[in-house]
Amino acid sequence: MTLALLVALLGTLASLGLAAYPDRPVKIIVPWWAPGDDTDAIKRVFAEIAKQYFPEPLVVVNIPGASGTRGAREAKTSPPDGYTLYSAHDSLHTTYHTGVSDVSYRDFEPVCLATSTPSILAASPNAPWKSFQELVADSKKRPGEIKVGAALGSTSHFFPVLVEREAGVKWRYVGYEETVLRMSALMRNHIGLAETSLARLDEARAGKMKFLAIATEKRHPAAPELPTLRELGINVTYAVNRGFLAPRRTPEAVLARLEELCAKVTGDPAFAEAMRKQGTEVRFLGREAYAGFLEGRDALTAELARSLGYARKP
Repeated sequence: MTLALLVALLGTLASLGLAAYPDRPVKIIVPWWAPGDDTDAIKRVFAEIAKQYFPEPLVVVNIPGASGTRGAREAKTSPPDGYTLYSAHDSLHTTYHTGVSDVSYRDFEPVCLATSTPSILAASPNAPWKSFQELVADSKKRPGEIKVGAALGSTSHFFPVLVEREAGVKWRYVGYEETVLRMSALMRNHIGLAETSLARLDEARAGKMKFLAIATEKRHPAAPELPTLRELGINVTYAVNRGFLAPRRTPEAVLARLEELCAKVTGDPAFAEAMRKQGTEVRFLGREAYAGFLEGRDALTAELARSLGYARKP
């Protein structure tokens, strides 16, 4: 960078009041309650490790309500000064395309993707199927009878729908808004199937549920015995993705600073180890790559929502 360009940049930052950025804590809005929520746990680990790389603390603030919409709206309308980040989750796409929310990923500036949690199709402990193939065979004999627990219109709903379509079967969906309630229903045999993650690996190995297949490209090292859907002939890869967004018109220099922080935290071995324990993979994408990723994910979600009969509100 030339001296003249540096002077010009510093002048621009000073005019925006950003020359000393950051000079106070940065708020991360997580649109869910803390207890039992993976997003909250992941972002708190991120904030803790960020202390090594950032001069001011990152403070996680839980703003739940309306399937994450309340927190998204507050983030959207926050000043674009780099002191508010939105804890992005695929729910930003699902709530928009099912008509629950009027907030889209396009209302924000991408900062980075941080993690990706592979989806797993799990069965209740007393289910009669010992394998995914047995499940498919039984599903074809009993179309619409096998119950799948899901937060309707969410990732926990859209993932099994993708599997259902590829396998040529039909299941019956039962609504459970809370993950804890859905997992409890599965383990108590109130439902036959549900989407989960490697965070439940110990419970599966203890016989509290059955893992049937994982939606990754290759078998996962944490559970090498678990087949992928693709190797079973089901062309589905799926994960719950979490990153950071900033309000529109946040200055370029601030976005670059936050992107740099994200790269450092996600590259820290301590972060990778903490994510491993939560059944989550570190997946860093910078601003440009994350923008393309969000666009593709949004298009997939829009297509699924339309196929299920959801419509955007006028």
